[in-house]
Amino acid sequence: MAEGKIQQTGDAAGLAALIARAAGQTGGEGRGLPPVERWNPPFCGDIDMEIRSDGTWFYMGTPIGREPLVRLFSTVLRKDDDGKTYLVTPVEKVGIRVADAPFLAVEMSAMKKAGENVLTFRTNVGDVIEAGPEHPLRFVTHGDNRELKPYLHVRGRLEALVSRPVMYDLVELGHTVAVGGVDMFCIKSAGAVFPIMPAAELEALSR
Repeated sequence: MAEGKIQQTGDAAGLAALIARAAGQTGGEGRGLPPVERWNPPFCGDIDMEIRSDGTWFYMGTPIGREPLVRLFSTVLRKDDDGKTYLVTPVEKVGIRVADAPFLAVEMSAMKKAGENVLTFRTNVGDVIEAGPEHPLRFVTHGDNRELKPYLHVRGRLEALVSRPVMYDLVELGHTVAVGGVDMFCIKSAGAVFPIMPAAELEALSR
């Protein structure tokens, strides 16, 4: 099936066409996301594609400016247990570089559902995800300045980094909850509690 091979083509549109043809060989799996977790193709090397920390996709050193292409690529992303991220089709997988998270959460809404606060996020590639038990939030502090970086589980092992403006809105919804006998500053969504940091640490940072 040479026509379905992902190769180092000269432009992103040509690569996208190859991916679309290869993914189409599943014979109508439905209109949802391709079942990349069920595919087990051979590894065919790395390609010169990178997702930078601001969510911008680059191919062979050039930004991919067409949103439909980026969305197509995003549907066949998979992060394996080796910690690397791949583009995966039924016939092969190729490695790409990811500077931070493959997706960026660029919008958030808060609403009540069945009496519970629910936070819903939209990513830069069009995914809409409700934070909760199946899609947890996690928070890390990074660097000497202890920069807070929230991440949202999207699917598989893939996460979205919550953009800085959305992070500020998110933190405003936090409150203190006792977790394991420790007062933690937390976010709640869909009945799940996601600790951000100890309340005492937050108080020290705000001084």
